[in-house]
Amino acid sequence: MSHAQCEVTARQAASAPMSLFERFLTVWVFLCIVAGIAAGQLAPGLFRAIGHMEVAQVNLPVGLLIWVMIIPMLVKVDFAALHEVRQHVRGIGVTLFVNWLVKPFSMAFLGWLFVRHLFAPLLPADQLDSYIAGLILLAAAPCTAMVFVWSRLSNGDPLFTLSQVAMNDTIMVFAFAPIVAFLLGISSITVPWATLLTSVVLYIVIPVILAQLWRKLLLARGQQAFDAAMARIGPWSICALLATLVLLFAFQGQAIIKQPLVIALLAVPILIQVFFNSALAYWLNRLAGEKHNIACPSALIGASNFFELAVAAAISLFGFESGAALATVVGVLIEVPVMLLVVKVVNASRGWYETPQA
Repeated sequence: MSHAQCEVTARQAASAPMSLFERFLTVWVFLCIVAGIAAGQLAPGLFRAIGHMEVAQVNLPVGLLIWVMIIPMLVKVDFAALHEVRQHVRGIGVTLFVNWLVKPFSMAFLGWLFVRHLFAPLLPADQLDSYIAGLILLAAAPCTAMVFVWSRLSNGDPLFTLSQVAMNDTIMVFAFAPIVAFLLGISSITVPWATLLTSVVLYIVIPVILAQLWRKLLLARGQQAFDAAMARIGPWSICALLATLVLLFAFQGQAIIKQPLVIALLAVPILIQVFFNSALAYWLNRLAGEKHNIACPSALIGASNFFELAVAAAISLFGFESGAALATVVGVLIEVPVMLLVVKVVNASRGWYETPQA
């Protein structure tokens, strides 16, 4: 694909308006919490039956929902944009450094600090390791689809945004499992490699392949047909996510009713991680001399997460009723309002960013 074609694709992705579902994602997630808890209390037998619909530790209803959740997002990613990374080597370097060498490790530290120590007396003792595992899963998967929204709202360079998403997704295929296994290991949490690799194949490799084949077929019909198809399938992801959350909270309901403070406590390390990584990436881009419209999407992708993948991996590795699954959902709950705040900060600080450094 030529530079011009990549730029057209990038600008179309970045110009897509924030949908009603995306804008009010926090509201929908909260409603799913209420609906899931209520359903779980009213029909526990039904959800136990759903929980037992497994093949090789993969819950079939959830596996299907996760594919519907992830694949439409990956259709938007143009891996042909990888060759464009050379246009902004410094910005891409900052993105990769923060996303892969800082973010997962800083979250593992924050999980250890808050969950294992500061908040430990307020949390269920048998779930501490699981909460930390969920936080690590959340931080080990850089954001994909929503980055285009945050980039547009901060007037970010759309071609840079596309290239850094393509680069991150490529690295994620190879790095997600080793990083998660390493951080869980040093946190004294044992996860069978076979289960982790199965999750990577099911929820990263296969969806990427299917999405790119689908993308190629749609583009063969023309850009207009591709845009029309994306408009139709876009809501699938959010609907599947919300359905998954209802299932998850149907299983988590009893634990949440007993200790409603858990969600607020788990939000603390996630919030600190978001602000720390976005500020670090923003500052490093300024030190490197990158333009403001590069620094913004670089900072925003470092702050947000591919929470759909994190939820999928947590359920696959630890189960519906695990603290890991709950921790990843807290990330979903706070994603939109927190990221909108980060967008507001980078927009408001443009004058400082562009002031020549002494």
